Amino acid sequence: MPIQTELTRALGIEHPIIQGGMHYVGYAELAAAVSNAGGLGIITALTQPTAEALRKEIQKCKKLTKKPFGVNMTLLPALVPPDYESYAKVVVEEKIKIVETAGRNPKRFIEFFKKHGCYVIHKCVAIRHALTAQRLGADMISMDGFECGGHPGESDVGNWVLLAQASRKLKIPFVASGGCANGQQLAAALALGAEGVNMGTRFMATKEAPIHPNIKKALVDGDEKQTTLVMRSVRNTERVYKNNAAKQVREIEQKKPGDFMAFRHLVRGENYRKSFQETGDAESSVWSCGQSMALIDDVPTCKQLVETIVKDAERVMTKRLAGMIVSKL
Repeated sequence: MPIQTELTRALGIEHPIIQGGMHYVGYAELAAAVSNAGGLGIITALTQPTAEALRKEIQKCKKLTKKPFGVNMTLLPALVPPDYESYAKVVVEEKIKIVETAGRNPKRFIEFFKKHGCYVIHKCVAIRHALTAQRLGADMISMDGFECGGHPGESDVGNWVLLAQASRKLKIPFVASGGCANGQQLAAALALGAEGVNMGTRFMATKEAPIHPNIKKALVDGDEKQTTLVMRSVRNTERVYKNNAAKQVREIEQKKPGDFMAFRHLVRGENYRKSFQETGDAESSVWSCGQSMALIDDVPTCKQLVETIVKDAERVMTKRLAGMIVSKL
């Protein structure tokens, strides 16, 4: 029995599960597999080297699925910022109707995508940012708790509080993001007011994820203690896999806090592209993953994963929780 929420109704998908944008992971193959499984697959725009390369990736995804999929646009600090406008233009030219935005100063992009009829899901790590995105016209918020892989912000608030807060303060719907990996969490997210879940790390450990098997094995073997935080000294905190490269970054930050150039060579995206796509070496680069690693025990297909999550969520809601309500009659 499908679980219907505002997320599934608004996007025309079967299950309230989103595969969030992930650098060097969010390619057409994974996005299509998630969408074909009934969730929402998302292509990561800036993984593509140019806007025209993004166009080709979108067109490839269209051939792999006839179901809805979206594109992620993340706005982060960079020494040489990408040509965001060109990427955004390609998204609307290719008639993509669902966009996940994230990062700083999203105003002009939320407005741009809304102008072209897109449904905008903005990812936030703080309620004040979510309220701003709501005011700017975002259709839905992806509330990203401190457990998440990638950039959790600087407030260090976990989802147990963040989601309950969002339910109280937001007027637009939201989904839970960060630390999500199973059906029990989907049920809990719905109970806290969310319309579904957004998962990144969990989808990395699927058969269709276009990354090296050794990286998937590292996720299966790891636990909740296998992540660490880097770049705190430059206020661009990132949760990453705890390895030798991340240890070096932390050591440099202790000695030279705030000096990005001192560790820039260690956090280059090209480093973990090689780990993901070529070498499979989980130790030699700084790569994002979340604490949900603790809940990853296997590498299923996207279809198997989505179906298991939904089935487990249904069991929690219809059997475990329903059985706790005792009639006084």
